[in-house]
Amino acid sequence: MNWTYLGLVMLGGAFGAGLRYSLGHFALLHLGDRLPWGTLAANFLGSFLAGLLFEWLEGRGTAGTALRALLIVGVMGGLTTYSSLMLELMAFGRTGQAERAVVYYALTLAGGLLLVWAGMRLGAWLRGPLA
Repeated sequence: MNWTYLGLVMLGGAFGAGLRYSLGHFALLHLGDRLPWGTLAANFLGSFLAGLLFEWLEGRGTAGTALRALLIVGVMGGLTTYSSLMLELMAFGRTGQAERAVVYYALTLAGGLLLVWAGMRLGAWLRGPLA
Protein backbone atom coordinates (compact mmCIF):
# COMPACT_ATOMS: atom_id res chain seq x y z
CA MET A 1 0.00 0.00 0.00
CA ASN A 2 1.34 3.41 -0.96
CA TRP A 3 0.31 5.71 1.89
CA THR A 4 1.07 8.85 -0.07
CA TYR A 5 -1.33 7.83 -2.85
CA LEU A 6 -3.93 6.82 -0.29
CA GLY A 7 -3.68 10.27 1.30
CA LEU A 8 -4.05 11.90 -2.13
CA VAL A 9 -7.15 9.80 -2.90
CA MET A 10 -8.71 10.69 0.46
CA LEU A 11 -7.98 14.39 0.05
CA GLY A 12 -9.39 14.40 -3.48
CA GLY A 13 -12.41 12.34 -2.43
CA ALA A 14 -13.33 14.85 0.27
CA PHE A 15 -13.11 17.70 -2.24
CA GLY A 16 -15.14 15.78 -4.85
CA ALA A 17 -17.87 14.88 -2.35
CA GLY A 18 -18.13 18.52 -1.27
CA LEU A 19 -18.35 19.56 -4.90
CA ARG A 20 -21.11 16.98 -5.53
CA TYR A 21 -23.09 18.27 -2.54
CA SER A 22 -22.73 21.88 -3.71
CA LEU A 23 -23.68 21.01 -7.28
CA GLY A 24 -26.74 19.09 -6.10
CA HIS A 25 -27.85 21.95 -3.85
CA PHE A 26 -27.40 24.50 -6.64
CA ALA A 27 -29.29 22.34 -9.15
CA LEU A 28 -32.19 21.75 -6.77
CA LEU A 29 -32.54 25.47 -6.07
CA HIS A 30 -32.29 26.57 -9.70
CA LEU A 31 -33.65 23.63 -11.72
CA GLY A 32 -36.16 22.04 -9.38
CA ASP A 33 -36.72 18.38 -8.58
CA ARG A 34 -38.35 17.10 -11.76
CA LEU A 35 -35.15 15.16 -12.47
CA PRO A 36 -32.11 14.66 -10.23
CA TRP A 37 -30.18 17.39 -12.06
CA GLY A 38 -27.40 17.55 -9.49
CA THR A 39 -26.53 13.86 -9.80
CA LEU A 40 -26.77 14.06 -13.58
CA ALA A 41 -24.49 17.12 -13.68
CA ALA A 42 -22.00 15.54 -11.27
CA ASN A 43 -21.85 12.32 -13.29
CA PHE A 44 -21.55 14.18 -16.60
CA LEU A 45 -18.87 16.55 -15.32
CA GLY A 46 -16.99 13.69 -13.68
CA SER A 47 -17.15 11.57 -16.84
CA PHE A 48 -15.79 14.34 -19.02
CA LEU A 49 -13.03 15.34 -16.61
CA ALA A 50 -12.02 11.72 -15.88
CA GLY A 51 -11.60 11.08 -19.61
CA LEU A 52 -9.69 14.32 -20.12
CA LEU A 53 -7.38 13.74 -17.14
CA PHE A 54 -6.79 10.09 -18.01
CA GLU A 55 -5.45 10.99 -21.45
CA TRP A 56 -3.71 14.21 -20.45
CA LEU A 57 -1.77 12.48 -17.68
CA GLU A 58 -0.69 9.59 -19.91
CA GLY A 59 3.07 9.11 -20.00
CA ARG A 60 3.83 11.58 -17.20
CA GLY A 61 5.56 9.06 -14.93
CA THR A 62 5.36 9.24 -11.15
CA ALA A 63 3.84 12.73 -11.17
CA GLY A 64 1.10 11.50 -13.50
CA THR A 65 0.39 8.54 -11.23
CA ALA A 66 0.09 10.80 -8.19
CA LEU A 67 -2.17 13.21 -10.07
CA ARG A 68 -4.37 10.33 -11.24
CA ALA A 69 -4.74 9.21 -7.62
CA LEU A 70 -5.67 12.71 -6.49
CA LEU A 71 -7.82 13.86 -9.40
CA ILE A 72 -9.36 10.76 -11.03
CA VAL A 73 -9.70 8.30 -8.16
CA GLY A 74 -10.12 10.98 -5.49
CA VAL A 75 -11.90 14.06 -6.87
CA MET A 76 -13.82 12.36 -9.71
CA GLY A 77 -14.58 9.36 -7.48
CA GLY A 78 -16.02 11.67 -4.82
CA LEU A 79 -17.86 13.78 -7.38
CA THR A 80 -19.57 11.04 -9.36
CA THR A 81 -22.13 8.81 -7.74
CA TYR A 82 -23.42 5.44 -8.80
CA SER A 83 -25.28 4.85 -5.55
CA SER A 84 -27.30 8.06 -5.82
CA LEU A 85 -28.19 7.19 -9.41
CA MET A 86 -29.52 3.80 -8.30
CA LEU A 87 -31.50 5.28 -5.40
CA GLU A 88 -33.04 7.91 -7.68
CA LEU A 89 -34.05 5.23 -10.20
CA MET A 90 -35.71 3.25 -7.40
CA ALA A 91 -37.51 6.39 -6.19
CA PHE A 92 -38.91 6.96 -9.69
CA GLY A 93 -40.08 3.35 -9.75
CA ARG A 94 -41.76 3.60 -6.35
CA THR A 95 -43.68 6.69 -7.39
CA GLY A 96 -44.98 5.21 -10.64
CA GLN A 97 -42.58 7.14 -12.88
CA ALA A 98 -41.04 4.21 -14.75
CA GLU A 99 -40.81 6.17 -18.01
CA ARG A 100 -38.89 8.96 -16.28
CA ALA A 101 -36.54 6.38 -14.74
CA VAL A 102 -35.79 4.86 -18.15
CA VAL A 103 -35.15 8.27 -19.73
CA TYR A 104 -32.93 9.35 -16.84
CA TYR A 105 -30.94 6.11 -16.91
CA ALA A 106 -30.49 6.18 -20.70
CA LEU A 107 -29.50 9.85 -20.60
CA THR A 108 -26.98 9.16 -17.83
CA LEU A 109 -25.35 6.22 -19.62
CA ALA A 110 -25.31 7.68 -23.12
CA GLY A 111 -24.28 11.14 -21.96
CA GLY A 112 -21.59 9.80 -19.64
CA LEU A 113 -20.09 7.61 -22.34
CA LEU A 114 -20.12 10.45 -24.86
CA LEU A 115 -18.52 12.81 -22.36
CA VAL A 116 -15.77 10.36 -21.37
CA TRP A 117 -14.97 9.97 -25.08
CA ALA A 118 -14.99 13.76 -25.63
CA GLY A 119 -12.81 14.30 -22.57
CA MET A 120 -10.33 11.67 -23.74
CA ARG A 121 -10.16 13.28 -27.17
CA LEU A 122 -9.53 16.71 -25.66
CA GLY A 123 -6.99 15.29 -23.19
CA ALA A 124 -5.08 13.54 -25.98
CA TRP A 125 -5.06 16.77 -28.00
CA LEU A 126 -3.84 18.82 -25.02
CA ARG A 127 -1.17 16.26 -24.17
CA GLY A 128 0.15 16.01 -27.70
CA PRO A 129 1.92 12.97 -29.11
CA LEU A 130 3.59 10.59 -26.67
CA ALA A 131 7.35 10.43 -26.98
